[in-house]
Amino acid sequence: MNRPLPHPVHHRVPRLARAGLCRPVAAVLTDRIDDVAVAEAAARIALARRAPLLLIAVMPPHVRRTSLGPACPSVQAILARVMPKVGPLRLGHIPEVFHLPAGSGSRLAAAKALLAVASRHRAPDVAAARLGSHGLDARSLIEAAALRGGPYVHAVAPAPWVPLRSTAP
Repeated sequence: MNRPLPHPVHHRVPRLARAGLCRPVAAVLTDRIDDVAVAEAAARIALARRAPLLLIAVMPPHVRRTSLGPACPSVQAILARVMPKVGPLRLGHIPEVFHLPAGSGSRLAAAKALLAVASRHRAPDVAAARLGSHGLDARSLIEAAALRGGPYVHAVAPAPWVPLRSTAP
Protein backbone atom coordinates (compact mmCIF):
# COMPACT_ATOMS: atom_id res chain seq x y z
CA MET A 1 0.00 0.00 0.00
CA ASN A 2 1.33 3.43 -0.87
CA ARG A 3 1.79 6.02 1.82
CA PRO A 4 0.03 9.33 1.22
CA LEU A 5 2.23 12.17 0.14
CA PRO A 6 3.40 14.40 2.98
CA HIS A 7 2.07 17.90 3.31
CA PRO A 8 4.00 20.49 1.32
CA VAL A 9 6.84 22.11 3.16
CA HIS A 10 6.16 25.76 3.91
CA HIS A 11 9.21 27.86 3.37
CA ARG A 12 10.10 30.83 5.53
CA VAL A 13 10.21 33.15 2.52
CA PRO A 14 7.58 35.90 2.79
CA ARG A 15 4.97 35.65 0.10
CA LEU A 16 3.47 38.35 -2.04
CA ALA A 17 -0.24 38.85 -1.63
CA ARG A 18 -2.75 39.22 -4.41
CA ALA A 19 -3.61 42.88 -4.47
CA GLY A 20 -7.14 42.67 -5.86
CA LEU A 21 -8.61 40.02 -3.58
CA CYS A 22 -8.21 41.51 -0.13
CA ARG A 23 -8.31 44.61 2.03
CA PRO A 24 -4.73 44.95 3.30
CA VAL A 25 -3.48 46.89 6.29
CA ALA A 26 -1.09 49.65 5.19
CA ALA A 27 2.20 50.55 6.85
CA VAL A 28 3.92 53.84 5.96
CA LEU A 29 7.70 53.30 5.79
CA THR A 30 9.68 56.53 5.65
CA ASP A 31 13.24 55.14 5.90
CA ARG A 32 13.58 55.86 9.60
CA ILE A 33 14.30 53.73 12.65
CA ASP A 34 10.57 53.83 13.54
CA ASP A 35 9.72 51.79 10.44
CA VAL A 36 10.14 48.51 12.32
CA ALA A 37 7.65 49.56 15.03
CA VAL A 38 5.19 50.74 12.37
CA ALA A 39 5.46 47.47 10.43
CA GLU A 40 5.03 45.42 13.61
CA ALA A 41 1.91 47.38 14.59
CA ALA A 42 0.45 46.95 11.11
CA ALA A 43 1.30 43.24 11.22
CA ARG A 44 -0.56 42.81 14.51
CA ILE A 45 -3.66 44.41 12.99
CA ALA A 46 -3.28 42.30 9.83
CA LEU A 47 -2.94 39.09 11.84
CA ALA A 48 -6.13 39.85 13.73
CA ARG A 49 -7.96 40.45 10.44
CA ARG A 50 -6.20 37.73 8.45
CA ALA A 51 -5.22 40.31 5.88
CA PRO A 52 -1.94 41.01 4.08
CA LEU A 53 0.27 44.03 4.58
CA LEU A 54 0.53 46.94 2.19
CA LEU A 55 4.08 48.22 2.70
CA ILE A 56 4.22 51.78 1.33
CA ALA A 57 7.81 52.96 0.93
CA VAL A 58 7.99 56.77 0.86
CA MET A 59 10.70 58.07 -1.46
CA PRO A 60 12.05 61.65 -1.36
CA PRO A 61 11.43 63.94 -4.33
CA HIS A 62 15.07 63.99 -5.50
CA VAL A 63 14.97 60.27 -6.43
CA ARG A 64 14.14 59.81 -10.11
CA ARG A 65 10.67 58.44 -10.79
CA THR A 66 11.83 56.27 -13.68
CA SER A 67 13.92 54.09 -11.39
CA LEU A 68 11.18 53.62 -8.82
CA GLY A 69 9.21 50.48 -8.32
CA PRO A 70 9.14 47.66 -5.81
CA ALA A 71 12.32 46.22 -7.38
CA CYS A 72 14.30 49.46 -6.97
CA PRO A 73 17.37 49.01 -4.71
CA SER A 74 16.41 51.90 -2.42
CA VAL A 75 12.91 50.47 -1.95
CA GLN A 76 14.36 47.01 -1.34
CA ALA A 77 16.62 48.51 1.35
CA ILE A 78 13.62 50.01 3.15
CA LEU A 79 11.69 46.73 2.95
CA ALA A 80 14.73 44.69 4.03
CA ARG A 81 14.76 46.55 7.34
CA VAL A 82 11.24 45.46 8.29
CA MET A 83 10.97 42.02 6.69
CA PRO A 84 12.98 40.16 9.39
CA LYS A 85 10.30 41.16 11.91
CA VAL A 86 7.26 40.77 9.64
CA GLY A 87 8.38 37.83 7.48
CA PRO A 88 8.19 35.09 10.15
CA LEU A 89 4.53 35.95 10.74
CA ARG A 90 3.81 34.45 7.31
CA LEU A 91 1.65 37.36 6.19
CA GLY A 92 1.36 38.20 2.56
CA HIS A 93 2.68 41.62 1.62
CA ILE A 94 2.15 44.08 -1.20
CA PRO A 95 5.09 46.43 -1.82
CA GLU A 96 4.14 49.88 -3.04
CA VAL A 97 6.12 53.06 -3.67
CA PHE A 98 4.92 56.59 -2.90
CA HIS A 99 6.98 59.36 -4.44
CA LEU A 100 6.76 62.65 -2.57
CA PRO A 101 5.64 65.56 -4.74
CA ALA A 102 8.43 67.88 -5.84
CA GLY A 103 8.45 71.51 -4.82
CA SER A 104 7.17 73.11 -1.68
CA GLY A 105 3.82 71.36 -1.46
CA SER A 106 2.00 71.30 1.85
CA ARG A 107 2.25 68.39 4.23
CA LEU A 108 -1.50 67.94 3.99
CA ALA A 109 -1.34 67.57 0.20
CA ALA A 110 1.37 64.91 0.57
CA ALA A 111 -0.71 63.12 3.21
CA LYS A 112 -3.77 63.15 0.95
CA ALA A 113 -1.75 61.70 -1.92
CA LEU A 114 -0.39 58.95 0.34
CA LEU A 115 -3.90 58.09 1.54
CA ALA A 116 -4.98 57.91 -2.11
CA VAL A 117 -2.40 55.15 -2.60
CA ALA A 118 -3.82 53.28 0.40
CA SER A 119 -7.38 53.78 -0.87
CA ARG A 120 -6.42 52.49 -4.31
CA HIS A 121 -5.55 49.19 -2.61
CA ARG A 122 -8.75 49.41 -0.48
CA ALA A 123 -6.81 49.51 2.80
CA PRO A 124 -9.17 50.32 5.71
CA ASP A 125 -6.31 50.92 8.18
CA VAL A 126 -3.02 52.79 7.89
CA ALA A 127 -0.23 52.60 10.49
CA ALA A 128 2.20 55.51 10.64
CA ALA A 129 4.83 56.81 13.03
CA ARG A 130 3.87 59.60 15.41
CA LEU A 131 6.89 61.58 14.31
CA GLY A 132 7.59 61.15 10.63
CA SER A 133 9.72 62.78 8.03
CA HIS A 134 8.53 64.87 5.08
CA GLY A 135 5.36 65.84 6.95
CA LEU A 136 4.02 62.30 6.73
CA ASP A 137 3.51 61.65 10.39
CA ALA A 138 0.36 60.20 11.92
CA ARG A 139 -1.00 63.64 12.76
CA SER A 140 -0.90 64.79 9.12
CA LEU A 141 -2.44 61.53 7.95
CA ILE A 142 -5.23 61.81 10.53
CA GLU A 143 -6.03 65.33 9.33
CA ALA A 144 -6.04 64.22 5.70
CA ALA A 145 -8.17 61.17 6.51
CA ALA A 146 -10.68 63.41 8.27
CA LEU A 147 -10.92 65.64 5.20
CA ARG A 148 -11.16 62.70 2.77
CA GLY A 149 -13.36 60.49 4.90
CA GLY A 150 -10.50 58.07 4.38
CA PRO A 151 -9.01 55.14 6.23
CA TYR A 152 -8.46 54.88 9.96
CA VAL A 153 -4.93 55.97 10.89
CA HIS A 154 -3.08 54.29 13.75
CA ALA A 155 -0.36 56.39 15.40
CA VAL A 156 2.61 54.23 16.39
CA ALA A 157 4.97 55.36 19.12
CA PRO A 158 8.70 55.09 18.45
CA ALA A 159 10.42 51.96 19.61
CA PRO A 160 11.75 52.24 23.16
CA TRP A 161 15.45 52.84 23.53
CA VAL A 162 17.37 49.86 24.87
CA PRO A 163 20.91 50.40 26.14
CA LEU A 164 23.65 48.32 24.59
CA ARG A 165 24.96 45.52 26.71
CA SER A 166 28.69 45.20 26.97
CA THR A 167 30.63 42.27 28.26
CA ALA A 168 32.29 42.99 31.58
CA PRO A 169 35.90 41.89 31.92
